[in-house]
Amino acid sequence: MAHPRIGIALGSGAARGWAHIGVLSSLIEAGVEPEIVCGTSIGAFVGAAYVAGRLSELKRWAETVTWREIVGLLDVRLSGGGLIDGTAAVEFLQELGVGQPIESYTKRYAAIATDLVTGREIWLDCGPIHQAVRASIALPGIFSPVRIQGKWLIDGGLCNPVPVSVCRALGADMIIAVNLNGDLLGRRFQSQSERTPATASSRLQNELLDRVVSRLPAGLRDQAAQVAQQLLPKAPSTLGYFDVLANSINIMQDHITRSRLAGEPPHVLLVPRLRDFGLLEFNRAEEAIAEGRSCVEQALPVLRRFLAS
Repeated sequence: MAHPRIGIALGSGAARGWAHIGVLSSLIEAGVEPEIVCGTSIGAFVGAAYVAGRLSELKRWAETVTWREIVGLLDVRLSGGGLIDGTAAVEFLQELGVGQPIESYTKRYAAIATDLVTGREIWLDCGPIHQAVRASIALPGIFSPVRIQGKWLIDGGLCNPVPVSVCRALGADMIIAVNLNGDLLGRRFQSQSERTPATASSRLQNELLDRVVSRLPAGLRDQAAQVAQQLLPKAPSTLGYFDVLANSINIMQDHITRSRLAGEPPHVLLVPRLRDFGLLEFNRAEEAIAEGRSCVEQALPVLRRFLAS
C-alpha cells in the first residue's frame, strides 16, 4: 500500500507564525514529514524555509533575534501603497539560502496571495520562491503590494488564511492545517501604560512611525511627528493605529477561515494558543515555537491513527 502524501497548510498570523517552526520540527522528529507545503503570509515564509532545507537555520535566527534586528528589516518607504517596502525581508530569505525556483525543490510548495484588482486567490507554485513569499506577506497597511506577472498581489490571508484547499489540489492524501487565529477574537486590548516593561511590539511601532516621519520633507516632520504620536494608545481606554489594524485583520481572517475550513476541512487541525502575541512581536519566537511543538504532541495519536488507516 502506497504511503499517503502528507500536506500541511500553514496559516497566516504575523509574529504568531513562529509557531509553524515548532509544528514542523516536531512533525519531522515524529517521522511525519509533509511532502506538500502550502502557506499564507508568515506561513509561506516559514514553509519556504522548510522546503529549502533551511528550517533549522531560521529557527536559530528567530530564537536569538532582537527587536533592533527586526527593525533593520523594516525598510520604510512612503510610496508603493505600504509603509514597508519588503526588499529587506526578501534579501534576508536569500541570505538564509531560500531563493531557488520553487520547481527545483523536491517538495511541492505554493504561497497564497490575493490579486489586488480582482480579489482572486493566486497560487504561486513556480518561479523564485522568495518572490512568492514576498507577495504572500504583503499585509495591507504594512507591506506594499508586489507586481508579479502583471498582477498587483497582496497578502493571501484576505482570501485563504489557512490554505487547505491548495494542499488538496496539489495532491495531498492527508492534510494537517495550522490555524494561528483561532483564539484571537475577544482579546482584550492592552495599552502601553499597562505593559511593564514596554513590549518589543510597542517599541517596533514607535520605531516604524519614527522612520515614516524621517522620510518626510523637513518642513513637515514636526507636524507629522505629532500626528504619529496620536496613532499610539495613550490610556487603557484608547486604541492605537496598530491595535485597530491588527484586530480588524483578525476579525476578517477569523470569519474567512471558519468559512473555508467548513467547506474544506483538514484531517487534523492544530490551533496554537497565542492570543497574547502582538502583531509585530517577532522577538518572542521561543514561546511560539514551544506552543507549536505542544500542539503536535497533543495531536500525535490522531495523526498516527490517520496514517495507520
